[in-house]
Amino acid sequence: MVSNYLESTYGSQCPSWALSVGYLGVVSAAILSNWGSAWGTWKSGVSLVNTGIRHPSSVMKNVIPIVMAGVIGIYGLIISVILAESIPKPNDQRQNTYSIYTGMAHLSAGLCCGLSGLAAGGCIGIVGEYGVRSVGYRASNITLFPGKSESTGYATIPDQDRANESEDVSGSDDQNKLFVGMLIMLIFSEALALYGLIVALIVSQHAYSCGE
Repeated sequence: MVSNYLESTYGSQCPSWALSVGYLGVVSAAILSNWGSAWGTWKSGVSLVNTGIRHPSSVMKNVIPIVMAGVIGIYGLIISVILAESIPKPNDQRQNTYSIYTGMAHLSAGLCCGLSGLAAGGCIGIVGEYGVRSVGYRASNITLFPGKSESTGYATIPDQDRANESEDVSGSDDQNKLFVGMLIMLIFSEALALYGLIVALIVSQHAYSCGE
């Protein structure tokens, strides 16, 4: 009776395919987070290089979106390592002690971290792309609508103060305002991946072993 009960318990709660569910969580955390990191780096990097042609001195300051996008991949790496180390091998009787409950918890943790990182990476990439270009345009004094016919319907904001030509014509004040606004948006975009990391760490601790 005891042996039959143990066999039924191992078969129903700890099937052999439960390991696949757990490792799928490991793969999801790594791939999706790296996907979001690559997405953000690609979008921000292209704009950074484009802006650096006209305003090379702003390259180091505008590299922040690329750094923040790269951190998302680290979040996925952390969760992947934790989940991989939590998956045990079968025991000496070749019985799987890894339950489907633990497998689903690890899959949920991996998807939570991975999808959050993917969304955060896309958000950082888009904000970084347009933010870096805007800061570069302002620093380079590029007029987007030089003609009167093309500027119809847009706010007439001068690129510099014509009343006093001796003042700083680089638009540093407006440039700093644009940069601060971009930085705030990037911080809250990065927070999306951090939320997913925190929840994934909590969910990954939920486990049940058939050997208990």
